[in-house]
Amino acid sequence: MAGKIYLVATPIGNLSDISIRAVDTLKNVDIIACEDTRNTIKFLNHFEIKAPLTSYHEYNKIDKAYELCEKVKTGKNIAFVSDAGMPAISDPGYELVDIAYKEGLNVTVIPGASAVVSALAISGISSRRFSFEGFLPSDKNEKKEILTELSQESRTIILYEAPHRLLKTLKELFECLGDRKISIVRELTKLHEEVIRGNLGKIIADYESCDIAVRGEYVLVIEGKSLLEKRSERQKSFEEISIKEHFDKYILMGLDKKEAMKAVAKDRGIQKREVYKELIGE
Repeated sequence: MAGKIYLVATPIGNLSDISIRAVDTLKNVDIIACEDTRNTIKFLNHFEIKAPLTSYHEYNKIDKAYELCEKVKTGKNIAFVSDAGMPAISDPGYELVDIAYKEGLNVTVIPGASAVVSALAISGISSRRFSFEGFLPSDKNEKKEILTELSQESRTIILYEAPHRLLKTLKELFECLGDRKISIVRELTKLHEEVIRGNLGKIIADYESCDIAVRGEYVLVIEGKSLLEKRSERQKSFEEISIKEHFDKYILMGLDKKEAMKAVAKDRGIQKREVYKELIGE
């Protein structure tokens, strides 16, 4: 009978956040796969977990996933842990899960700490809808493309960032997104946990004047673009063409005259009778 793959969440800072179920699982599996054995061994030693370790990371993720799946087929139970937090979130774990399903194996999750939702909860910024982007890409063009997309995002945006890139990233966010409200969450669940709240412009100035120390691990929670602002920009773009041109676009899309007039009025934030008068006048 085949074994099972367990995705086990580990603490993001405070070791007391580990669950009883997570410890029991790690003590009873045959193998623990992890990103960095040097980090994980310290955590395992703390809880006297003796299961053998094997590395599973970005550079061996496909071949190693198949290797691990073969072991599961022989009856081995394997746990996968991240360096910290929820596995398969911003790490290569999702490839392991995908391949395991394709191989017909069972996968289960032992939930626990997650920097994404923890930072969102403590940020004081709307949590009703959010977009998690993880770390921005290092490639300049790819990063610019993503930031351009995010500039139109109405949901709250969550990013990870390293301390040595923090100020540069904040400046890039300011340039592409404007002076948005942001919560910078540092060292979650650790002794020096801190939340810095404000607008991007002011926080950048504070960092540049050395009023804020840059150290530790960061989660950035950024206010989304307001729907009112998006609507205003959309209306402004339509003002660059005439009502007749606007109306004709909808006719070409297959709308009848009544529907086209209604759509033009909605786009431009005006009454339908104003559209009608303009069309009759022409």
